[in-house]
Amino acid sequence: NFDRAAAHGTGKDKVGGNYAASLLAHEEAVKKGFADCIYLDPATHTKIDEVGAANFFAVTKDNRFVTPESSSILRSITKLSLLHVAKEYLGMETAQEAVYIDKLDDYAEAGACGTAAVITPIGGIEHEGKMHVFYSDTEVGPVVKKLYDTLYGIQMGDVKAPEGWITKVK
Repeated sequence: NFDRAAAHGTGKDKVGGNYAASLLAHEEAVKKGFADCIYLDPATHTKIDEVGAANFFAVTKDNRFVTPESSSILRSITKLSLLHVAKEYLGMETAQEAVYIDKLDDYAEAGACGTAAVITPIGGIEHEGKMHVFYSDTEVGPVVKKLYDTLYGIQMGDVKAPEGWITKVK
């Protein structure tokens, strides 16, 4: 029931004011037993925009990696990295497209991604009193695990990085 960012506002920019608007909604979600809140698009409240202060992604039941396209969310390097990893390392079709809150049954797995979170699996989303569980509400799904292991492996030097991703500092 809260908007973190306004349409045509500063939501896509990394500024402190964008995070202040998320504090009350986060607090209320935690009081209800959830790890964080999901923000819907501020114009229609029909599409998922983001998870707390992180980007949202989902894996469709036909194994596509999708993440919302929105003018009110931060252009995350972690999200862009996961789009690349999903396509080039896991052979998945990828898309930045609308993720409708009333179409959660189309998705097998979901997660939040960002600089601090890297990837945090989402077990389920409650919307309008209905709980939708993705792969499991207690276990990480296999695709989300592969995405995490691959990206983390690149960061740690255990998986060969794409050209230009790693710079040695002397």
